[in-house]
Amino acid sequence: MAQKRSTQDEIIELEVHGMTCVNCATGVQKFLERQGKDDVFVNFQTHEVRYRNQGDVSLQAIINGIEQLGFEVKDDDSASRNRFTVELFLIISAVLTAPLLLNHVLMVLGMSIHFFENGWVQLAMTLPVYCIGIWYFGRSGLRSILNKAANMDVLIFIGSSAAYFYSLYGLLTSNPTLYFFETAASIITLVLLGNWLEKRAVEKTTDSIKDLVKLQPQKSKKITSDGEFIEVQTTDLLPRDLIQINLGDQIPTDCKITSGQAQVNEAMLTGESLPVQKKEGDMLYGGSTIVNGQVQAKVTHTGNTTMLAQIIDLVKSAQADKPDIQRLADKISAIFVPVVLGISLLTFGINYVIGVELSSSILRAIAVLVISCPCAMGLATPTAVMVGVGRLAQKGILIRGASTLERFAGIKRIILDKTGTLSTGDLQVNTIETFENFPLENAKQIIKSIELNSSHPIAQSLVAKFHSSNRIDFTSIKEINGEGMEATDSDGTIYRFGSAAFTNQNKPGILLTKNGKLIAQIKLIDELRHNANELISYFHKQEIEPIILSGDDQQKVDTIAQKIGIKTALGAQLPQDKLDYIKRHSDVAMVGDGVNDAPALTAATVGISLSEASHSAINSADIVLLRSDLSDIIQAHAVSQATLTTIKQNLFWAFAYNLVAIPIAAVGLLNPMWAAAFMAFSDVVIISNSIR
Repeated sequence: MAQKRSTQDEIIELEVHGMTCVNCATGVQKFLERQGKDDVFVNFQTHEVRYRNQGDVSLQAIINGIEQLGFEVKDDDSASRNRFTVELFLIISAVLTAPLLLNHVLMVLGMSIHFFENGWVQLAMTLPVYCIGIWYFGRSGLRSILNKAANMDVLIFIGSSAAYFYSLYGLLTSNPTLYFFETAASIITLVLLGNWLEKRAVEKTTDSIKDLVKLQPQKSKKITSDGEFIEVQTTDLLPRDLIQINLGDQIPTDCKITSGQAQVNEAMLTGESLPVQKKEGDMLYGGSTIVNGQVQAKVTHTGNTTMLAQIIDLVKSAQADKPDIQRLADKISAIFVPVVLGISLLTFGINYVIGVELSSSILRAIAVLVISCPCAMGLATPTAVMVGVGRLAQKGILIRGASTLERFAGIKRIILDKTGTLSTGDLQVNTIETFENFPLENAKQIIKSIELNSSHPIAQSLVAKFHSSNRIDFTSIKEINGEGMEATDSDGTIYRFGSAAFTNQNKPGILLTKNGKLIAQIKLIDELRHNANELISYFHKQEIEPIILSGDDQQKVDTIAQKIGIKTALGAQLPQDKLDYIKRHSDVAMVGDGVNDAPALTAATVGISLSEASHSAINSADIVLLRSDLSDIIQAHAVSQATLTTIKQNLFWAFAYNLVAIPIAAVGLLNPMWAAAFMAFSDVVIISNSIR
């Protein structure tokens, strides 16, 4: 990720490596906030750091500050400056520690290897391991203390150092009973093993983002002004550039077809496995693939403004978001390390006072330090959220933040619009009747010309129905959301087309008036969406009340409600009526088309946009269904519940583990080596449970 040029109020993006846990990310975040930066976003899993460039601190000063904390800021042109990795540290430590561990096991069995009993040999073998501990855990622990957010590495380093220096004391006083070199080395090695396993597991949780990033092709075929084809970097494309896309090509960026037609696989964007037919005037989205045909298209969006880039950004933001349930864990983790240090000192003091020998008292205090695992608390939520959000993204379901998952899992009512939501929006004209001897063809021309200016599903259906009618030019046309359209011609004649209330008439259907007089009436046949019955049945089983709020007339709304088993169904609802209804109720999810229902979607506990894939949809509701398939609402709710359950399980394990393990270590039933192994294992358990 390139470092961006620093200009005032710009969003700066950095790629920062070396962050291994939530506490590391917290340290970077606190540093940036102390520098006066706003909108700080730090994700240790994806190595991403973002902030708004406000204040007088320069970009280079920020980079220097982050690197002084011990992390590495990368750019596109530089190789890694950190030559040391957890894998290399683990290999070195394991090779040097394994013989000492083997000898320790043999001693328990009544055997030993005399060479490894020599204190100077143990010192020589464990000194490199301890130096690794200083570099890996000591530096991290010191950084966290300086940032006033002490992390687990503080405990690991203090525990291993206590065992190591106690062993040095034994070596200098020629007392082999005080040799615990293998304990110090084992603590470092086993925790490194846990960090490596954790790193591998966390990488799996980011697979969804990696898959999306891979969709971005590097090269594009640009058509020059003289008709020549040249290959350019996709990043060099600009809006209005003309590009050629052939059979088998990945679409490089968002564009609109100017000539040709093709079948396009948009599965990675929308989750829809069947190819979509595209023709002149249709939008193509970067990352999808031409499976049949070829087209020329004009670039409409590039870089961070493309559909794919917005999806990637939304997924990243959602995966880094914290639900309310994590707040308590964060507060406890913030004071956990000082509390554990106090418990460790208390363990040493009590054991020594009651007659436990000095070496055993020290080992018990060390075991308390090592067994404690605030890192597990920090991992409990992010890992579960990353998996849940990532899997939904792969199905074309975009979630705006982990808090959305939590809220959606707890809803008591789900409110659905009718037209375009429960129904397909592909309406069929049942009857069209004219009044005042108004010519039928003239009415069709007026309706088509007015509805061409609306994106409502009904408007699109009527335009398609009356496509053969001529178009009339109006001097002005305006749309009143949820009510209808008003047009004025060159003679000053005012036409209104919409609901009975909007046209001041007392008839069902969609009405057309001329200067207030009724001249045409249209009655439509509405078709239920596929899976509508399944959706309502699912929420009934979940004891969540489904409700219809629609701008359509009550008779049509009642007909739909009876078909799918909904008891509460309100028709003739204006946008303000829907908004007022939602404000009167709590724990409500609202499903709408993302346009007329925007106020209600915003006010709802969770707003769900059923719009077709579009930039506006991604920027609107809390949940965006790119496929506009009602079954995806079921998927989203089921995954929300599963994710929340997993978070609760993870937090329970993290808290219970410490509540049980610390007393066991304090009374001497767990030596520091086993404590290190169990501590590492606890992180792996939480990540594995999330991936499951």
